[in-house]
Amino acid sequence: MSKYYVNKIPNENGKHEVHKQSCKILPPLENLIFVGDFLICSDAMIESRKIYPEVNGCYDCCFPCHKK
Repeated sequence: MSKYYVNKIPNENGKHEVHKQSCKILPPLENLIFVGDFLICSDAMIESRKIYPEVNGCYDCCFPCHKK
């Protein structure tokens, strides 16, 4: 399992990015909300949408959940 976070600050497209704790471009912790421990990023995306309706998976650490 991995720990997942959603960024409080939206990206240039207005979406809040979901990251694994191990992400090499993880934003500062003060900009993140912990969403839980999950086996796959799609489960983290579902939980993140409860906080922010518009989310996207990080290109680097959650590529299967990343949308262009």
